Amino acid sequence: MKKWGTLIIALLMVTSLLAACGQNKNNNGDAPESGAANNGNAGKKVVTLGTSADFAPYEFHIKNEKGEDEIVGFDIEIAKEIAKDLGAELQIKDLQFSSLMNELNSGRIDFAISGLSPTPDRQKEVDMSKIYFTATQAVVTRAGEEGSYKTIDTLVGKKIGVQKGSIQEEIAQTIQDAKITSLAKTQDIMMQLKTGRVDVAIIEGPVAEAYVSNIDGLTIAEAQPEAEDDGYIVAVKKGNDELLEKVNATLTRLMEDGSMEEYIQAASELAVK
Repeated sequence: MKKWGTLIIALLMVTSLLAACGQNKNNNGDAPESGAANNGNAGKKVVTLGTSADFAPYEFHIKNEKGEDEIVGFDIEIAKEIAKDLGAELQIKDLQFSSLMNELNSGRIDFAISGLSPTPDRQKEVDMSKIYFTATQAVVTRAGEEGSYKTIDTLVGKKIGVQKGSIQEEIAQTIQDAKITSLAKTQDIMMQLKTGRVDVAIIEGPVAEAYVSNIDGLTIAEAQPEAEDDGYIVAVKKGNDELLEKVNATLTRLMEDGSMEEYIQAASELAVK
């Protein structure tokens, strides 16, 4: 009996040892890992993008061929390429624009792409990629009223709708006596404009074109706001140098091979369907 008991104990010890070895192997990277990769480890199997998906043609919702909700757009294609170059699966979190930097610094997302301009305040919060696209700004108003807004000076004292935390909000703040309505979603700003609660909305050019094409009764005025920080960047957490380097490498590739222009053209066409 003692011999049998000793044999059974030995077999149990061997089994436990083999199980432990299997677990260690998985932890070394054979099994998919999830969660944010804010330490810059490109071996992570999931990388999380933060975006505010109401900014067509950059990031917006559609019903795909299967009838499912899908986030698409120019920025989303860039994010997919970043994830591919990292050897990772892309996870997308649709967030309020004004919360993106907090989500990034808390580690709940790995990088943010959402029409982000390299403002001085933002530079203090996060690390930024090279500029991958330079946009123009537009003034949207109701059809028939565009003649009233031929220059920026004509916006003095007007009710202006902008997205909260955006470069357009900063532009509006420079306009004398402007009555500013800052909202989280661009589509809500358009509804404020449509119903007469604001006189105009300041929006990035291609985004304005997409909304005007899809909402009857709105048009783009001649007035064209200017901003020092019109370029768009990818944001990563402060100190995440390894991830930033890989993001810049992807952006360089996409700009050099012409993919950026293809993405914006395809997304603009999709946004007006």
